[in-house]
Amino acid sequence: MKKIFYLLLLTLPIKVFCQDSVVTKTQQPKSPSHSLGLGIKAGLNFTNITGASSINNGSETGYQVGIFLDPSSKSILGSRTELLYSHQGYNYATGQTTGKIYLDYIMLAQLAVINITHFVQIQIGTQVAYLLNAKADSTSQPSTGVPQADALINYYNRFDFGFSGGVEVRPFMGILVGARYNLSLTNLYKIPTSYNMGSVPPSYIPSSSDVNFKNNLLQIYVGYRF
Repeated sequence: MKKIFYLLLLTLPIKVFCQDSVVTKTQQPKSPSHSLGLGIKAGLNFTNITGASSINNGSETGYQVGIFLDPSSKSILGSRTELLYSHQGYNYATGQTTGKIYLDYIMLAQLAVINITHFVQIQIGTQVAYLLNAKADSTSQPSTGVPQADALINYYNRFDFGFSGGVEVRPFMGILVGARYNLSLTNLYKIPTSYNMGSVPPSYIPSSSDVNFKNNLLQIYVGYRF
């Protein structure tokens, strides 16, 4: 009996060691899968329009807020998709009239990215926007008496298309800070023949088909990537 007892004592540590090895192997965490890269962002817009010296335009400050999809990648190249609400505009001075134009867009950006380490990302691509609303804050707002003619949004192209480029820094724990410049390729205003309202547009709306005003937008933002 003593021999059997001693034999059991000798084999017990070996059995425990083997069991611990099996448990350790089975409990080892699996290598984490790549994150989908969903995130949120918000920031300031500094907007203006090109080719608008006739209305003595100036820049205006607005804001942006939205979501993005930035999938993780082991490669230096990647992609970025964003959906933003953008409040932007410009100011003007024509004759005795001064004021501001406010434009509200829904913007969809599709960007190619270059990952420079895990902390810096270069972004370049295209963006398309849809104009939701246009409003004038003016010292003189003439009325034609025709609601359709008085609706400022009727003078603007609803769709806007352009190029985007910028840089983003990711210091730690999902926090990100970036800046981006959007250059529009679409004329901001409709040509006068498309108004089809039988009225003269306000003084801050171009009355010549030669004008070629375009949006320019500088975005500075912060965000968080989950």
